[in-house]
Amino acid sequence: MATRDILRTLKAEHDELRALFAQMEETSDRAGKKRAELLGKIEANLLPHAKWEETVFYPKFAERADREGLKTHAEAVEEHRAVEKTVIPDVHAADITTPQFAGRVKVFGELIDHHANDEEKEMFAMARKLFTAQELAELDEAYEEWKASTASTVVSAMAGVKTGMQAAVRKVTRRAQ
Repeated sequence: MATRDILRTLKAEHDELRALFAQMEETSDRAGKKRAELLGKIEANLLPHAKWEETVFYPKFAERADREGLKTHAEAVEEHRAVEKTVIPDVHAADITTPQFAGRVKVFGELIDHHANDEEKEMFAMARKLFTAQELAELDEAYEEWKASTASTVVSAMAGVKTGMQAAVRKVTRRAQ
C-alpha cells in the first residue's frame, strides 16, 4: 500500500478539475443543463481544496519557506484571490447558454490549470524538501478528515454564497450600463 501523501492527493484533485474543465470545453451553448452540472462539480471539487490550502497547507509551507518559497506562496495566494473574487463571479454572471459563459469558463479552466502546474512544479517540489514523508502523510490524513467535516461544508458553502452575491451584483451593474 502506498504511503499517504498530501501532495499526491492535491495533484490528483488538480487532475480531476482538469478533466471537468475539458468536459466543459466540449459543451455547446445549448447544453445549459450539462454546463450547470459540470460547474457544480467543478466548484464542489475546487472550493474545499482551495480553502484547505489557504487555511492549512499554505501557512505551514510559508512557515518553512525561504525567500523563493515565500514568493511562490504569495503567487499562489494571489491566484486563489483572483479566481474567487473575479473569475468565478464573472462566470456566474454570464448566462450559461451563451458564448460569454463559454469564454469565461475557458479562462477559469486555464487559470486553474496554470495555478495547478505552478503548484506541482514549484511549490510541491519545495514542499518535498521542507516536510518529512511523515508530515506529508499527516497532512493528508488531516485533509481527509477536514473534507468530511462540517467545517469544510460551511466554509465551502460560504464561499459559494459570497461568489453568488458578487455575481448578482455584476449582473445588475451590467444591466444598468
